Amino acid sequence: MKRKQTGQYTTISTVGDEICRGFVPYPLPPKPAIQMSGRLQDIHDQALLALGRLDSVTMLLPDTFLFLYMYIRKEAVLSSQIEGTQSSLSELLLFEDEQRPQIPQDEIKDILNYVSAIEYGLERIQKGFPLSLRLIREIHSVLLRKGRGSEKNPGEFRTSQNWISGSRPGNAIFVPPPPEKVLECMGSLELFMHDRSSNIQALVKIAMIHAQFETIHPFLDGNGRVGRLLITLLLCSEGMLKQPLLYPSLYMKSHRQEYYDLLQAIRNEGDWEKWILFFLTGISETATQAVETVQRLVTLFKNDHEKIQATGRTAGSALRVHEVLQKNPIMAISRIAKTTALSIPTVTTALNTLVEMGIVIETTKRKRARRFAYNEYLKILNEGTEIIADSK
Repeated sequence: MKRKQTGQYTTISTVGDEICRGFVPYPLPPKPAIQMSGRLQDIHDQALLALGRLDSVTMLLPDTFLFLYMYIRKEAVLSSQIEGTQSSLSELLLFEDEQRPQIPQDEIKDILNYVSAIEYGLERIQKGFPLSLRLIREIHSVLLRKGRGSEKNPGEFRTSQNWISGSRPGNAIFVPPPPEKVLECMGSLELFMHDRSSNIQALVKIAMIHAQFETIHPFLDGNGRVGRLLITLLLCSEGMLKQPLLYPSLYMKSHRQEYYDLLQAIRNEGDWEKWILFFLTGISETATQAVETVQRLVTLFKNDHEKIQATGRTAGSALRVHEVLQKNPIMAISRIAKTTALSIPTVTTALNTLVEMGIVIETTKRKRARRFAYNEYLKILNEGTEIIADSK
């Protein structure tokens, strides 16, 4: 099936011999319609099955909030890394434990803003608020409320031109619609989001919405992060996930150039099928990895719990410390004592026991403000958050 480009280029400016054109996408759905057959349908069914497994495995969790807390933070780190943030999950957790990681404060604020934005969006959806332009603007406002980008009109669609890569629109890789077209384009996207008259499968629709949002690029800053965040929110609002225990940014980070190339292929060639295949593959692989991660963590916690129980008299306090470290795998002694309501000497004894058992390691070598990490838990969580060279 052959399509032409999925929008039209309009002249934004002419400077000398340089003509700058912005791309204005046609409203969704694409024409002719996507044909879900063969490999595309097979990958779609695999993605649905993987999401179903992920949703089911969460019912077996001893504490869903525990995993939710960490998964949201992992997605925040991954999404921020795509934008060039050189930070890890460990550094975010250190900051939240009132420590000072060796990265700029603005980078940590970027990640914390992302955490706040996704939590805000989920709370609004769970209370019955529709995923609308208003909510998207509110989420953007939370995302850029402090730190880098806070001067770029948080919560407002842009009123000036932006572009992707290059020093100016004339030499950019891609130039989104001119500002006077943004509201019209976003309005059409909102209508598509809530259109129930078509028979487009929900996952395919989410793939289209994400691509269209990235093409419109409606904000001066933070478009990539909002676009990735929308994937999770749409999965939850469509009832495909009860909890956002998925980090789609991991796949996009690992296949970054292919991701950008496929978005451009939609615009210039109308090749929606390749993009949807890529998107569904990413959902399937990421959901499968998330299921495996949950299973590994549940097994880790169970085995360590049994080891600690077998220690005898000191098991009680050690188990309480172990439980706290499941929620926050890097913590200082003082914070553990406050959280468990145990004395500092009792916590210290419990931690020494856990260190001897190889469950916990000390990350500081000093007498005061000692800090400990649930090492194996942290290793599992950190998988995929390694910094990739040339991430900008």
